[in-house]
Amino acid sequence: MYSFESRVRYSEVDCRRNMTFPALLNYFQDCCTFQSEDLEVGIDFLKEEQAAWMLVSWQVVVERQPVFGEKIKISTWPYDFGGFYGFRNFTMEDEGGRAIAYANSVWVFMDLVKGRPRKIAPRLFEVYSKEERFPMEYKERKIEVQGEGVEEKAFAVHPSQIDTNHHVNNERYVEMAKEYLPETFVIQEMRAEYRNSAVLGDMIYPVVHRGANQVTVVLADEKRKPFAIVEFKEAV
Repeated sequence: MYSFESRVRYSEVDCRRNMTFPALLNYFQDCCTFQSEDLEVGIDFLKEEQAAWMLVSWQVVVERQPVFGEKIKISTWPYDFGGFYGFRNFTMEDEGGRAIAYANSVWVFMDLVKGRPRKIAPRLFEVYSKEERFPMEYKERKIEVQGEGVEEKAFAVHPSQIDTNHHVNNERYVEMAKEYLPETFVIQEMRAEYRNSAVLGDMIYPVVHRGANQVTVVLADEKRKPFAIVEFKEAV
């Protein structure tokens, strides 16, 4: 397990002094990135391998929102590998050691030259140690979208949304989708399925599906082929 401690910053909270969901997601994403860098299998190693870990899906559960100034501990660990897939858990704990948010994620090891999955580099098996998976309800990574939904105004990908892989960062899709939630919507659970990578200059066409205590947003290209599908469930 890899962990780091932090404190909820003013720049990470909303008007109610609660941590925003994108900030929470970034803590998880940063945690696994820190682990990779500390194990010397991070950005430089992957560049030499001409490979990258691409996120396939998120499932994030929020038991309660962290608040401004609160001390938190973020942890992550891989719990399984299979072929070219990696499976990883995350937790965010309060000072009492209680999990206030936790997540499951599925990743694929991609060959950036051939543009397709490849076998996980042997070095990664040497440095990552598998642990027991977190006790949570594990849902299917594929998100079923029903009905036609409502098409919203298309928008272009901006430079600030691009990461070191030259694609739209995983968290940015969730941030895009979150814009279509009602102001009073409090996220209890989020699932995201990533299908294609958007790059600088691409146009994104959102389609919003609203249901009882749930909003699903499809972020697609001009042919309505999804880049990502994000499902939010509301705390009731």
